[in-house]
Amino acid sequence: MRNFRELDIWKRSFDLVIRIYKITRLLPSDEKFCLVSQINRSAISIPSNIAEGCGRNTNSDLCRFVDIALGSSFELETQLLLTKELYAIEEISGVVSELHEIQKMMNSFKKYLKPKA
Repeated sequence: MRNFRELDIWKRSFDLVIRIYKITRLLPSDEKFCLVSQINRSAISIPSNIAEGCGRNTNSDLCRFVDIALGSSFELETQLLLTKELYAIEEISGVVSELHEIQKMMNSFKKYLKPKA
């Protein structure tokens, strides 16, 4: 069992959620139950799954939850790109760049967790 609060991928993905919430506040109210909800849930899923995986007993369990977090990050990226096209919110470019860094970190962490053959 690991302390998720000590992992850089958790810290950065947690901070990303805060940025995402600030951006989704800029979207029109008619998106509240559609795009805003989807974006926020995808973003929250990333640090949440990393934290849940840290509570498991094996590296393979943690790796599985990091995989789920990675999937959520690609879902989030798609939603952010769509939002940028629809609403021309320039802050999204910086968020997507940060998301790419987090995705790289998750891939590296997964390699670290997998047992050496």
